[in-house]
Amino acid sequence: MDFGRIVRGESLHGEMRGKLIGVAGVAVILISAASALLPLQDRKNDAHLLGVMLLAAGLLEAGVGILRRDRPVVAALPGICSIAAGAFLLVGPWHAWVPIVRVIISWLALRSVCLLVESAATRGSVRVWTLIAAVVDFQLAAILLVGLYAMTFAIALFGPSPDIVTSFAWVLAISFVVTGALLLEIAGDRPRG
Repeated sequence: MDFGRIVRGESLHGEMRGKLIGVAGVAVILISAASALLPLQDRKNDAHLLGVMLLAAGLLEAGVGILRRDRPVVAALPGICSIAAGAFLLVGPWHAWVPIVRVIISWLALRSVCLLVESAATRGSVRVWTLIAAVVDFQLAAILLVGLYAMTFAIALFGPSPDIVTSFAWVLAISFVVTGALLLEIAGDRPRG
């Protein structure tokens, strides 16, 4: 038995592959619920919590990319981007809110580019959802960028207010929900057999 074929999902039956991808989509949507609860947790652990969420979502998305038969490396790129951002947040000594937000802005922008590249390798409704995810992530990066520059002085003086943290949490939640919906669309698009 060839381990490479198993990793790429070639030995998995189409229906089983679709179920695994669907489970990954639901798991990413559950991660979005955790990100929406970010304002309720202790401010000292923001970077680590965000790192864990990005790492988990990235592993799920990269795993789905590897399971796909059509250009698995390209399909895994957005997940790899999330893994890198999550690892970066986990290993860095993050004490201030502004650098954390900059990492998230960079992640969203890079992820939107990876999704655009991936969309070229997809077809039908999966291509539409991949493009939607790319546009949403790009728009969320732009919103965070504008908000960060508008609020940098206030954040530097007073720290992140609960409203800023809540807005940030919802931005992450939206990105994760769209990613989960994309994975569910991929699961529904798998050939059965």
